[in-house]
Amino acid sequence: MTTTQTGAVTTTQTPVGGERAAALGSGTELGSGTELGSWSELAVLERSGMIESRHFGSAVVIGPAGAILRQLGDPTALIYPRSTMKPLQAIAALRAGAPLAGVRLALGTASHSGSAEHVAVVRDILAAAGVDEDALACPADLPSDGASRAAVLAAGGAAAPVYMNCSGKHAAFLLACTVNEWPTDGYLEPGHPLQALIRSTVEEFTGEPIVHSGVDGCGAPVHAMSLTALARAIGRVARGEDPHTAALAGAFLAHAWAIDGPGRANTVTIDTLGIIAKLGAEGVMVMGCGDGTTVAVKILDGSLRAATLVALELLVSVGAVERSDADAVLDQTLERVLGGGDSVGSIRVAF
Repeated sequence: MTTTQTGAVTTTQTPVGGERAAALGSGTELGSGTELGSWSELAVLERSGMIESRHFGSAVVIGPAGAILRQLGDPTALIYPRSTMKPLQAIAALRAGAPLAGVRLALGTASHSGSAEHVAVVRDILAAAGVDEDALACPADLPSDGASRAAVLAAGGAAAPVYMNCSGKHAAFLLACTVNEWPTDGYLEPGHPLQALIRSTVEEFTGEPIVHSGVDGCGAPVHAMSLTALARAIGRVARGEDPHTAALAGAFLAHAWAIDGPGRANTVTIDTLGIIAKLGAEGVMVMGCGDGTTVAVKILDGSLRAATLVALELLVSVGAVERSDADAVLDQTLERVLGGGDSVGSIRVAF
């Protein structure tokens, strides 16, 4: 633990994650020295004619050729992509020879809601790998979908790794391990062959060297990158420029329900617009159009409630998505501002 003092402000930093976090690598602390002025106001919540809340962050839109079409804040600052990195992890699993296709591949990149349909596919992937649910190294959880959670509890069930929203990714990891005869124990460790392949895939797709890594909520390594690098990587997936990216982009579009869940933001966006959409914890969102036009958003306070709105409005602003189509998504997904059950305001972009 270290303590530093600047003026009247004392900051204490404690290393997180112990030996495993240290093994993942080190770098400048994410966010250190970053002033609010380097971030832009992206969205506001208005209630009864007054701004009640403000969401700051950064965003970038890149075009089909990789040129920056629009940027807000500082898209060069390092962020953790969280689950928006899952498409790159899925590509690495494919490169490892994992027999993932169709709905299996979609679940391999999902942040699913834990419905019975989601869980059935996860179990199918585990069966293909020849391992049982005990091999999953993600934390135990209950389904995030309310009806599915109630059904599990009503049947006397309890939290289990298979219900965790990242279980599809972990099942895909295990399948990649078994087809290569790599150990399934310790498949999340930085030195494991699968994680080494993921790391090289991330660097190739982003075009940036990895300078800092951490541990994601599911226990897997997560590699810091700039928003611009993240957008560049997802743009390659959206274009489907090779057999692996084409298969993954096709799985997104054909099995949108598997990526998130019916009525949820990513699934609605994919079904309505026919584009890739992937959320990540702590306010990260990416969307990629078939021509490669891609937006990446990071909300500084970690909230996701404005992320879909900001991403869609930016795609509309560069002509990648029609206004009416974006509105069709937002009508189904944007949080309402209510007072006594009536609409008394709205969440809107601030740019």
